[in-house]
Amino acid sequence: MAKQVSDLIVERLIEWGVDTIFGFPGDGVDGFFESLRTHKDKLKFIQVRHEEAAAFAAVGDAKYTGRLGVCCATSGPGSVHLLNGLYDAKCDLQPVLAITGHTFHDLIGMDYQQDVDLDKLYMDVTVFNERVMGAAHAVNVVDMAVRTAYGRRGVSHICIPKDIQEWEVSDKHRSGANVSHHSGDWSVPSSAKPAPSLIQKAADVINAGSKVVVFVGRGALGSREEVAQLAQTVGGPVVKALLGKAVLPDRSPYTTGGIGLLGTAPSVDAMEECDTIIMIGTSYPYMEFLPKPGQAKCVQIEIDPTRIGLRHPVDVGLVGDAKSILTALLPLLKKKNDKFLKKSQERMKSWFGLMEERGTRKDMPMKPQVVTHTLNKLLNDDAIVSSDSGTIATWTARYVDIRGTMQFSLSGSLATMANGLPYSIGAAVAYPGRQVVCVVGDGGLTMLMGELATLVKYKLQVCVIVIKNNVLGQIKWEQMILEGNPEFGVELEPIDFAMVANACGAKSYTIERPEDAEKVLRQALAQQGPTLVQAVVDPNEPPMPGKITMEQALKFAKALARGQKDAAKIIKTIAEDKVREVI
Repeated sequence: MAKQVSDLIVERLIEWGVDTIFGFPGDGVDGFFESLRTHKDKLKFIQVRHEEAAAFAAVGDAKYTGRLGVCCATSGPGSVHLLNGLYDAKCDLQPVLAITGHTFHDLIGMDYQQDVDLDKLYMDVTVFNERVMGAAHAVNVVDMAVRTAYGRRGVSHICIPKDIQEWEVSDKHRSGANVSHHSGDWSVPSSAKPAPSLIQKAADVINAGSKVVVFVGRGALGSREEVAQLAQTVGGPVVKALLGKAVLPDRSPYTTGGIGLLGTAPSVDAMEECDTIIMIGTSYPYMEFLPKPGQAKCVQIEIDPTRIGLRHPVDVGLVGDAKSILTALLPLLKKKNDKFLKKSQERMKSWFGLMEERGTRKDMPMKPQVVTHTLNKLLNDDAIVSSDSGTIATWTARYVDIRGTMQFSLSGSLATMANGLPYSIGAAVAYPGRQVVCVVGDGGLTMLMGELATLVKYKLQVCVIVIKNNVLGQIKWEQMILEGNPEFGVELEPIDFAMVANACGAKSYTIERPEDAEKVLRQALAQQGPTLVQAVVDPNEPPMPGKITMEQALKFAKALARGQKDAAKIIKTIAEDKVREVI
């Protein structure tokens, strides 16, 4: 059989080092799928149950491996379904390639079946967006798509009309300007770094400070040793944005952990007291938790020049790879006393004691933090932990400690629900020998619950832990604490997730009492193949901010006064939490 356009595309992806593609079939990509079938010895196809999950799995693959994540879907509705996962990639700057079908090339725009204008639909989400026009165009488009996804850290989209997928390869219609084999499959990260004079200027700003905070995000993940040395040199704590949780181990003496509503009180204190901040690889959006403009001098290290000064006024901006810049910067810094750092360390002792108190509560209903606190003790030092958006992010961020070579992620800037399970699919496919754990809420799991069957189909070693409180907890507390309104529209009809997992073919467990948590979680983590643990918890346990503001307290009181359901139970739970904090 003669080689077709789809073969050119699949073979070029293989040459780029792509070994996995997540997707869902459809008649708009039949030709492409035939090429996947004939190349299945070199390129794994993972069939998901919803195209959104394919995009999320590709994002998880990209986040945990640093390589290009690839997903595919049919024309029309299948391509529409990819978008939420692709926006997650866009918002968190992940290299992802989406390959979609389209209707017949000469019926596009003619209101034919599943004729959605994908070129326009994908304009906003992508850094590269192109329709393949024929055999001579195919390799050029793949190369440019991959290079751009890597180079601009974003989403590339290749759209292939249904009939063009099956066109035979020929140079008959190649233009004279399109020289055959001119495009190369080579791409490397930028090695550019700022001029020495600018790095010296940054060092001067840091050296002049007396209370220095290092603030890291995902862009610093490959710079653990350099960040630790920086903290030691400047005598200041490292505050971690959530996507940068794995930059330093959570029990490192140099870090105060996270920031914001799900962060720690010592991190808030450090930000309020510092006179200098070094931002590395982060565009953390919640500016109210950063030093007030005029309070602190700022040096920002960022690979994307458009993000310099995006969240905080900058005195010196250094554009380039964080590890390379830190390597050049460190020798220029003067070692400071560690008084400011020691103050943060003392505060962290109290914080860890508070987390231990809250994480070991024995009262009923079981508290959600009991589950993640117990899980933390059972995780391997190379575990890959994915979480979802909602209160579950707080319980995971605060109670699961990064150590060893552990990895952690969730949906950052998009903060979408339903990403946790597909991220774990991407992780388990990429790292079949590692412990992969998915910690999700009942709201997020329900959205893409069909992916439990994907775990079973491919025998993926994933432990899904669903925190079941039958409510959209984050939205409930936002309505109360941020808006001063009683909860509305957030109650969920209960689902027995253990039964659902069993129906899909996975082993399942249920925890309802704190004293059973360790035994059940240990059994689930030791089980071969996919497992699900349903943890039934108290819906009235709030994800308390590290430091409560007066405005939050007033709006919370207002919500209770206006008729909040279970107000007495909520007050009792919060009172117990605050007593533990005081003692």
